[in-house]
Formats: sequence, structure tokens, C-alpha cells
Amino acid sequence: MSPLPRRALLLALIALPMAARAEAGPTAPVQALLDGLAANAKAGKATPFAARAAKLGAVVDSTFDLPAILLAAVGPRFNSFAPDAQAALLTAFRDFTVASWVANFDTDEGQRFELNAQTRAVGADQVVSTAIVPKDGDPTRLDYVMRNTNGSWKAVDILVDGAISRVAIQRSDFRTLLKDGTPGPLIDMLKGKAADLAR
Repeated sequence: MSPLPRRALLLALIALPMAARAEAGPTAPVQALLDGLAANAKAGKATPFAARAAKLGAVVDSTFDLPAILLAAVGPRFNSFAPDAQAALLTAFRDFTVASWVANFDTDEGQRFELNAQTRAVGADQVVSTAIVPKDGDPTRLDYVMRNTNGSWKAVDILVDGAISRVAIQRSDFRTLLKDGTPGPLIDMLKGKAADLAR
């Protein structure tokens, strides 16, 4: 094979994943998360927490724009933190977020994770509706606010029952811990909660 066709083939292979992801649209990352939650529930507590967190953590990273969510929850003061403090806060937030998903979906009780393929637009964002349907009882609705940044769809908020913003709740929770203008107390809280969830 001559150099030019080989180079063209390699470029095409590199471009395929991005093209496929763009065509998949905003529902694909959410479906991947639901599949990950179902797998985590099936693995259950018989599988070490760290192993489940490693596997589901990769899905969380690809589904959520965690830096954007943290910035929205903390507000403009985030930009006043030193770079090492910003990095430490993001790491603690990410670990807490992953631990929360792992701990809250660690048992397979016959629940189903359903996704509505029809999205709705909210400005430039798209909202993907899902439901957690227990074997018995009423379903829980979770809507994911998806944003296309640089060709990649990621969640920037979750609406519980279609209305209650998870980011707004976190903003309220974080406000007191940030009242002195430093992220230390918030970092400590997130680390403590993540450790508690992992027990």
C-alpha cells in the first residue's frame, strides 16, 4: 500500500469515533450511564466498591461535564481559587459524584432503567428523559440536561421529577461551606462523604 492511501485510511479510522458520537446525539451518553448503573446493580456489594467505582467512574466521566457542573454549583468564586485548589476541588467532587452513583445503585431488585428517545430543546441544550422503574411502586423520573461542547454531548444538570435541579441543590448545599471564600471546607466535606459511601 502506498503512503498516501495508508495515511488516508488512518485519518478515516481516527475520524470515525468522533463522527459516530456526533451522529449518536444526546441520548447515547445517557443510555451508556443507564447501562452502567444496571451493570453496577447486578455486580452488587459482592464486588469490591473500588472495582465498581473504577468501572462506573469511566462512564460518569464520559456522561457528565463535571467541570461545568462544579463551576455552576460553586459560582464565580471558583475562578478566585488557586489552580491547585481548583484541581483538588474537582477531584473531590468527581470522587463524591462517582461514589454516589455506585452506592445508590448497588442492588438489583428487578428495577428497570428506561430512556425516552424523544428529546426536548431548552435553548441550545437538549433534555433526555429517563425513568427508574422499580419492580413494585412508582417510577422515579430523572431528566438529563445535555449540552454539545466541541462536538461531544455531556450532561450539565439532572432534573429530578422533571423540575428539581440537582445543580441548584448543590449550589445551596455548598454556599455555607464556601462562606469564608476558600474551598477547603467543601473539599473536606466531599472527601468525607465519598469515604462514607465507599464503606
